[in-house]
Amino acid sequence: MKRTLRTTLLTTGALIAAVCVPATAAPAAADARVDLRVLVVSDGGPATDAIAAELDAAGTPYTEIDLTRADRPVIDSGFLADTVDGRDRAKFQAVVLPNDNPFPANSPEMAALAAYERTYDIPQVDAYTYARPEAGLQYPVYGGYSGTVDGVRAQVTDAGRSGPFGYLEGVVPFEDNSPAVGESYAYLSTPAAGADFTPYVEAAIPGTAKRGSLVGEYRHDGRRELVVTFVYNRYQQQFRLLARGIVAWMTGGVHLGASRNYFAVHVDDVFAADDRWNPTLNCTPGDVDCTDPNATPDPIRMTAADVDHAVAWQRERGFTLDLAYNGAGSVDHREDNNGADPLADRFVAERDEFRWVNHTYTHAFLGCRQDTTVVPWRCATHANGSVDWVSREDISDEIADNRVWGEVAGLPVDDDELVTGEHSGLRVLPQQTSDNPHLALALADNGVEWLASDNSREPGQRTVGPATTVPRHPMNVFYNAGRAAEQVDEYNWIYTSRAQGGSGICEDNPHTTTCMPAPLDLATGYQDHIVPLERQIALGHVLANDPRPHFIHQSNLAEDRIAYPVLDGVLAGYATLFAENTPVVNLRMRDIGTELQRRAAWRSAVESGQVTAYRTGTTITVEGPGGVAIPATMPEGTTRGGSAFAEAYAGDRSGWTTLADAPLTLTLPASATTSTAPDASGPGPAGEPAPDTRVPEGVAEPLSPGAGR
Repeated sequence: MKRTLRTTLLTTGALIAAVCVPATAAPAAADARVDLRVLVVSDGGPATDAIAAELDAAGTPYTEIDLTRADRPVIDSGFLADTVDGRDRAKFQAVVLPNDNPFPANSPEMAALAAYERTYDIPQVDAYTYARPEAGLQYPVYGGYSGTVDGVRAQVTDAGRSGPFGYLEGVVPFEDNSPAVGESYAYLSTPAAGADFTPYVEAAIPGTAKRGSLVGEYRHDGRRELVVTFVYNRYQQQFRLLARGIVAWMTGGVHLGASRNYFAVHVDDVFAADDRWNPTLNCTPGDVDCTDPNATPDPIRMTAADVDHAVAWQRERGFTLDLAYNGAGSVDHREDNNGADPLADRFVAERDEFRWVNHTYTHAFLGCRQDTTVVPWRCATHANGSVDWVSREDISDEIADNRVWGEVAGLPVDDDELVTGEHSGLRVLPQQTSDNPHLALALADNGVEWLASDNSREPGQRTVGPATTVPRHPMNVFYNAGRAAEQVDEYNWIYTSRAQGGSGICEDNPHTTTCMPAPLDLATGYQDHIVPLERQIALGHVLANDPRPHFIHQSNLAEDRIAYPVLDGVLAGYATLFAENTPVVNLRMRDIGTELQRRAAWRSAVESGQVTAYRTGTTITVEGPGGVAIPATMPEGTTRGGSAFAEAYAGDRSGWTTLADAPLTLTLPASATTSTAPDASGPGPAGEPAPDTRVPEGVAEPLSPGAGR
């Protein structure tokens, strides 16, 4: 029988009055259809924006309503639910609000949401809310805490580990990047007396022996809320660690979209040598922009011992590096050393320990021919003023000669992957405003399908003839540094003001570069400043479901081996944060390109309204155009045609499934009820007196927390 929503009988006041009256959740309409889409109601604050960004990155469909817009739709029963083919339909599987109630008192919109959530057992996330009885918590003035939590090490509770945050090892560190800046504000509190509240993430309440909730589930009046009492933005590590669990809680682990924690590292210029930074000249002899007559190149090149170290490091970390090689580097070295090249011999002997990528034979610049008589260089031109481009034949030779050299050496190279020297051939602003027109033809000549690009220049994928670009994150471990002191000296030159002896680049580009307050110490600056910063940036990419690879250079694995502290910081740091069921995913270039390509196609299909997905009981149905690859996350035990669905990751099953002519049908396990959260642990600590539920005198209760914290 169709259920009628009587939203006019429910008031916000009635909800508040029900706080102290625990109620059992009403069963969802047994035959209702629940669409796999999330409703995000935003007030423009960073918390709801962060959750929306998480959904977007994973490919989870959502509808966003901006409360600050006068032309926004009204949230009423018709907006939330209707009937399709005679069946009740809930249009959203979860609701995200800026706080526990962002609407005016006695708002019919909040009443409509509450009735909707109760009728269809739809969970609600309070993205950042004040600790108060209406959210299941005592006011912080009753033995709690309000203030900064920078540097706090929060902890996932047993209920969190057995519930939505089971992919975490336990500790959730809060960032503290600057002692002069408050980076995260929180309300720490314990459950209100009689409240059915289960803390999932807690932190110590300063000055007490108690722990207060930062993330917890509040069940009341037939509804479920995930109550988050700390402010965050999409980039902060504490949010990135908890984002997966927030989505898992709100969807019951059943949603379109999928995410992984990816990390791949390309090492460029293998077999070649990289020019070294000169701290006296403040340039790199051998580079086209270092024109000082006293500039004498001092190349950096790995040794056989560095290969052994790389092999041992990979085995210890369970991680594989991608080596972008230049065969001419070894040929030239043998010519200069009576046929000897211990480095190449050792790499070839250990070739199966690594993944290999064609980086062209000589590392030649494959765009326009460079006029280096001026600084910075410019594109050379013909007499008629047209650009003098490197020819198709020259580009093709660079690709083919390197491939042949690798084949003779027995390197396991995939011919469809290519990294050009300096990502050349692609446009380079400001000097070269378009791709070399011969590049696409040469790529076709050699069967190249995946072409590396610089993410700092072009973060999006695009096609170049037959190839699709794979943007790579440059790590701020410089190609022209083999020793820590060299890295620090160049870092100081770039990131300090002219008055401090620097280049002034940071002064001239204040919107993209920040000047350091003082130069780093040459002896300690690398380990104390650069390594932690680069580790944080790279780990941020890992935690953001970003598959794009990072790249460094062979020089960074030589001499002082300065890349390893950064890479160790990422991998070792990751291991302390995540459970074994959530490993780092280490893909090669082709697979990364495919992942990015699928995401773009999926986003286009969803945005154009071509995809319909819904749940009825334990059946998931997804409809869309044939051939579209669908990302989906489902509970363990989900099947497709009697076989296990997708791959196990982070306690769920997730992955890509291509639609055929018929709709995709998945069967959830019987345990996957609409309410998947564990039973609440009951009221607050026994023996504690019930607090006065009125707002205490002097306490500012924000209507929309997050905007100013």
